[in-house]
Amino acid sequence: QVQLVESGGGLVQPGGSLRLSCVAVGRIRSIYSMAWYRRAPGVQRELVADSYSDGNIVYAASVKGRFTISRDNAKNTLYLQMNSLKPEDAADYYCHARGVTYWSGGYDGAEYWGSGTLVTVSS
Repeated sequence: QVQLVESGGGLVQPGGSLRLSCVAVGRIRSIYSMAWYRRAPGVQRELVADSYSDGNIVYAASVKGRFTISRDNAKNTLYLQMNSLKPEDAADYYCHARGVTYWSGGYDGAEYWGSGTLVTVSS
């Protein structure tokens, strides 16, 4: 089992920056995909950025060039550096993980979600 714990959300002015963190808790050896999603009121949940264990990264077009996803595999921690924030970036941000390999050698194909961290962009 895996628990995802996010932190770093808050209120920021347009043009400002925030850094989100997500720690995956469990007896985890590796995680294939760790990603950030977001959901704004009245809007469907959307992928923000996805980071794969092979180094591949995918960004939503709306955040490319402003957001940077990174991960510390030794700490099973995912980050999202958000710069040049816009009001339309305001949302609940969720950490997502799938493809977990445990130190026991077992593999878990289930998807895991954090409880979310709120980002508010307003002057």
